[in-house]
Amino acid sequence: MTAPDPTREAEAARGADRALRAAARHSGGRLAAAAVCSVAASGAALAEPAVLGHTLDLLLRQDPGGARWTAWCAAVIAAEVLLDAVTARLTGGVDARSTAWLRRLGLGRLLRAAPHHAARHSPGELSARLTAQATTAGAVPAAVVGAAVALLAPLGGLVALVLVDVWTALAFLAGLPLLALLLRAFARDSGASVGRYQEVQLAMAGRLVEALAGARTIAAAGTAEREQARVLRRLPELGAEGRETWRIYGTTMARTGALMPLLLYVVLGVGGIRLAEGALGVGGLLAAVRYAGLAAGVGAVTGRLAAVVRGRAAARRTAALFELPELPQGVSRLPPGGPGALELRGVRVLRGGTAVLRDIDLRIPGGTTAAVVGRSGSGKTTLAAVAGRLTACDAGRVLLDGVPLDELSAGELRREVGHAFERPALFGEDVAAAIAFGSGPAPPPENVRAAARAAGADAFVRRLPDGYDTALPDAPLSGGELQRLGLARAFCRAGRLLVLDDATSSLDTLTAREVERALTHDVRPGTRLVVAHRISSAARADLVVWLDAGRVRATGPHTELWRDPAYRAVFATGTEPADPPNTQPAAAPVPPAAGGPDAQRNTDSDAATGAARAWAEGTASEPDTESAAAPVPPAAGRPDAQRNTGSDAAAGAAPARAEGTGSEPVAAASPRTGAAPGEGPDAGASAGTGSAAAGGGGRRAPGRETVR
Repeated sequence: MTAPDPTREAEAARGADRALRAAARHSGGRLAAAAVCSVAASGAALAEPAVLGHTLDLLLRQDPGGARWTAWCAAVIAAEVLLDAVTARLTGGVDARSTAWLRRLGLGRLLRAAPHHAARHSPGELSARLTAQATTAGAVPAAVVGAAVALLAPLGGLVALVLVDVWTALAFLAGLPLLALLLRAFARDSGASVGRYQEVQLAMAGRLVEALAGARTIAAAGTAEREQARVLRRLPELGAEGRETWRIYGTTMARTGALMPLLLYVVLGVGGIRLAEGALGVGGLLAAVRYAGLAAGVGAVTGRLAAVVRGRAAARRTAALFELPELPQGVSRLPPGGPGALELRGVRVLRGGTAVLRDIDLRIPGGTTAAVVGRSGSGKTTLAAVAGRLTACDAGRVLLDGVPLDELSAGELRREVGHAFERPALFGEDVAAAIAFGSGPAPPPENVRAAARAAGADAFVRRLPDGYDTALPDAPLSGGELQRLGLARAFCRAGRLLVLDDATSSLDTLTAREVERALTHDVRPGTRLVVAHRISSAARADLVVWLDAGRVRATGPHTELWRDPAYRAVFATGTEPADPPNTQPAAAPVPPAAGGPDAQRNTDSDAATGAARAWAEGTASEPDTESAAAPVPPAAGRPDAQRNTGSDAAAGAAPARAEGTGSEPVAAASPRTGAAPGEGPDAGASAGTGSAAAGGGGRRAPGRETVR
C-alpha cells in the first residue's frame, strides 16, 4: 500500500473544508434559523430546572403563587418540545440543500472538465462520491452548528449549577478533564478509521461497476466466481475498518456513559449533604440535580462530533471532483460564412508527464476531408480531441477560421464543431431526442429524419416499435446501429468542422461508403477530420495526416503516401490486410451449378466487390450505391440476411486488394513488393474479377466461406 502524503492530505482537507463552508453559505438562511431555534430550545431547557425548583418550593409552602408558576412550567416544557421539533425540521432541510449543492457542484465540475481529467476516477467511484459520500458530507454544516449549540446547554447548566451551589459545581467539574480527553481521542482515532473505511468503500464500488459493465464478457468467459472474488477481495479490510470505527465509537460512548452518571451521583451526594446542613433547600437540590444533568449532556456531543468527523472525511472524497480543472472558454465568435479552416500551431499535449502529441504544426484547408492515420498509440484520438476542443493543449494553439478555439464561447464552439465517436452514448427520452441531442434550440423533426437517412439509420429506426418515438430502453441496438445514431446526431447539428473519431468502425464497408457519400452530399458542407483505421477511408480522403509517435510524419494524398513502405505498414495489422497485391491474374472462381444456392449470392458479391474496388483505387467516380452496389433481388426461398452477409464480406475484402493492401489468393503468385494503388498492368484487370477463388481446387473466397 502506498504511504500517504501528508502535504497532499492537508491540501485535500483544506479543499474539503472550503467546500463545506461554501455549502453552509448556500443554506445560510435556513442554517441561521435552525441555529436560532436550537439556541431558544437550549434556553428553555436551562430555564426549566429553575422554574421547576421555584414552583416546588412554592407548592411545599402552599404559596398561592404556586398555581401560576405551574402554568409557567408547562409553557417552558411545551416551548422546548416545539423548538426541538422545528430545529429538527430545519436541520433536515439544510442537510438536503447542502447535499444537493455539493452534488451539483461536483457534477458540474466533472462535466466541464476535459474527458481525460474526468477519467481519473472510475464510474463506480464517481457514483459513490456523488451519492453516499455527498449525503454524508452534506450533513456537516448542520452538524457543526448543532454541536456548537449543543454545548450551550451543558455550559449554561454548569454556570447555573455554580449559582445554585458552588460545592456541587466543584464536584461536577472534577470529572470534566477526563471527559475532554475522551472526546479528543475519539475525534482523532475515528477520523482516521472512517477515512480508511470510505477509501476501501470507493474502491469496491469502482470494481462493482466495472463488473456490471462487463457482465456479458464475464458470462461468456465463465469467470463469474473469479470476478465476484475480485470485487469482494477487500471486503475483509472493509469489515475490519468498520468494526474499528464502531469499536472506537462504542468505547467512547461506554466511557462517557459511565462517567456522566458517576458525576451525577457525586453531585447528588454533595447536594444531599448541603441539604442536611440547611445550606440548600429542596427546590435548590432539584435544580442542582437537573442542572448537573444538563452539564452532563456534554457527553452527548460525542454523537454530533462523530457526524462531523464522518462528514469531513466524506467531503474529502467529494471535494476531489471540485479540484478537477475546468476547460477554459472565451467569449469570441467565429467570422460568419467561414469555410472551417483548421490550423494547429506547435501543439503539444502531455499525459502523465509523457508527450502524447509533440510540436504538431498542421493546416487543413476549409472544406477538406482529412484522414488521421497511424499505429495504435500514435495520438490520433488525442489530436481529434484537441482539434474539437474536448481537451486543451499544454502548449501551442488550435485555430478555426483564424480564431483560437480557447477564445470561443462555449455556445459558439459547440454549434460549429461537431463530434461522432466510436462508442457513442445516447441521451434523451426516445430515438428522435437522442438524434436531436445538443445545445441550442431543438432541430425540427424533418431535420432529424434527414440526418438519420444520411447516417443510414432511417430504415432500422422505422422498424422499431414506435419508430422515432421509441423509448431508448425499448430500442435494442447493435453496435453498428448505435454508431449510425451517433453519426445522425453529429450530422443533425453539423457545423463548419466535424470530427469523426473512428465513428464508422462498426459499419460494414458498403454502409460506411454510403455514409461517406451522404456526408459529402447531404450534410452541411465543411471540414471533416476523420480518425481512420480503414485503408478505404484514407484512400477516399482529400488529405491524409500520418501520425507517428505523437508527431506528424507526413501529409498528403493517400496515393502518394502509399509509395512509402512504412506508411503501408501502418495498415498491416488493421482490419484490412496490407500485403502488396499479386500481379498474376487471379484464378477464375469455380462457377456454381446453374440454379444452385450460390448463384445469386455470387452475383451480388461480385457486383459489390467490383464497385468497392474501383472506388478504393480512385479509378472511378463515387458509385451510385442504388445501382452499382445494390444487391440483386433475392431468388425465391433465399433469405436476404445470409446473402447480404456474404456480399458485405466480399465488399470489405475488395478495397484491401484493390488498394494494394490485400493478397489475391492465387496459386504460385509472385508479389511485386511496394506497388502503389492502381499501378501495374494487372491492377485494373484485377478490379473486375470479383471475389477470386484460389487455385484449381475450387476453394471459395473468404467472403463466401463466411456465409457458408
